[in-house]
Amino acid sequence: MPRDFNHDILDLIKARWSPRAFSAEPVAMPELLALCEAARYAPSCFNEQPWRFILATTPDELAKMQSILAESNLEWAQHAPALLLILAKKTFSETGQDNYWHMFDAGTAWGYLSLEAQSRGLITHGMGGFSKKKAQELYQLPSDLAPMAVIAIGKLGQRDNLPEPLQAREHPGERANLESLFLKQ
Repeated sequence: MPRDFNHDILDLIKARWSPRAFSAEPVAMPELLALCEAARYAPSCFNEQPWRFILATTPDELAKMQSILAESNLEWAQHAPALLLILAKKTFSETGQDNYWHMFDAGTAWGYLSLEAQSRGLITHGMGGFSKKKAQELYQLPSDLAPMAVIAIGKLGQRDNLPEPLQAREHPGERANLESLFLKQ
């Protein structure tokens, strides 16, 4: 399905989408760290940089991370060679006060990470379908770290390797009309 762009934007953004078909080919650690480096440079409220990462690449680490995924995500994400749990620190380091922008900032970091991956010929797929409670327990997270998303990272695989119902959905998603995103004043 071709996408319809009303304005000229970066080709990198035009090309990015969230496939589910992953190749089992491993991604080198320096490349994975470069994605996190891109995320590190995302803007944040008061430069707090509230995002934190747990990266899974070994069979044991992947099995542990996969255990928190919803069954519908595990069905395809089990083939990704890397999974990244993005967390957000809910309080400001300096004052201990609530950081009401922690989710916004962690989402911005994820956006930077996904675009860096795209620029390197890698694919990413963010997932909200996972047990936040199980993640808290399994990784013994402090109460001020909130699990935000699990990101599957890898190289594009074959659509035919997906379960049949997912094969039909393996294409860039449609987008809302730009005008519909603006509220009337």
